[in-house]
Amino acid sequence: MKPIISALCGDLNISYPATGCQKLLDIDDEKKVRIFYDKRMGQEVEADSLGDEWAGYVVRIAGGNDKQGFPMKQGVLTNARVRLLLSAGHSCYRPRRTGERKRKSVRGCIVDSNLSVLALVVVQKGAELTVVFLHDVRQYVVRRPLAVKEGKKPRTKAPKIQRLITPKVVQRKRRRLAKKRQRAVKRRDQASEYARLLAQRQKEAKEKKAEEARRRRSSASSGGGKTASSSSA
Repeated sequence: MKPIISALCGDLNISYPATGCQKLLDIDDEKKVRIFYDKRMGQEVEADSLGDEWAGYVVRIAGGNDKQGFPMKQGVLTNARVRLLLSAGHSCYRPRRTGERKRKSVRGCIVDSNLSVLALVVVQKGAELTVVFLHDVRQYVVRRPLAVKEGKKPRTKAPKIQRLITPKVVQRKRRRLAKKRQRAVKRRDQASEYARLLAQRQKEAKEKKAEEARRRRSSASSGGGKTASSSSA
């Protein structure tokens, strides 16, 4: 799976539910979005006409807005704007009071050219790497010559070509960061537990030492009393 899309000859808002990321694209060519015309909300459409990078992707129409900002509503089988009496529980309406109903303008669930934004959810992902990623970029790397040593071949140094950022790379990075946070929390818990145990041991040792000192004092006082009584006798 991949993104959510938005727009006919306008903005294309791409949202990837698997990762939660969103991207905003701009579509200037109406021919690319004609495949969505006369389709209903919930229908799945192949997105090959959007470009080579969308080859193999299948998207589901999730909604949209017309050029005046009125949203599409599921179940209204028209491509025009209608006024419906909406209440709590209906889409495209949020009641301000309990039991409130209101007549609102909404657009039907059929896509046409009057829409400015179209939301699409990608239900099938295409190729892992697009044509853009398959280009050989080594020819564009700027190499820096190194100082030539006597009797050695001339050498050059070049920066590392960044690895391709794919959804799997992002997912692995997120997993690494999650594990790092878990280790930090575990170390913090272990440190607090060790500090608590150390304080308890120190307290026990202090109490034991005080008890031994008290016993010595009591035995010394009782021994002194016995010596005094024997000498008087």
